[in-house]
Amino acid sequence: MSDSLPLGEMAVPLLYELAMTFGHLPAPTVRMSPIFPERLHLAFHDEPGAFEAWREALGIEPDAVAYDTQGDGHTHVLQTSTTYAGAGLDLVAYARIPDRT
Repeated sequence: MSDSLPLGEMAVPLLYELAMTFGHLPAPTVRMSPIFPERLHLAFHDEPGAFEAWREALGIEPDAVAYDTQGDGHTHVLQTSTTYAGAGLDLVAYARIPDRT
């Protein structure tokens, strides 16, 4: 028998709440982990506008977003975290930086 955390004890209710409340917003890539069962990670790839729509809908101020690059400076990264419905929520967006040739 495994002593892994059951899916129902993770952030599944939060995911349902987000789908019901923000179902009109672009769908993110969703990650849950038994290491942090009270957190959801929502990622957007090549869709910084989708990240912004979620940020605004969740009431996260623009100055709470961290801006960075990765991949030898070829990818923009936007990150922020908040609490929603009593659980942690991480938003991240990755967008390719166009070549300047």
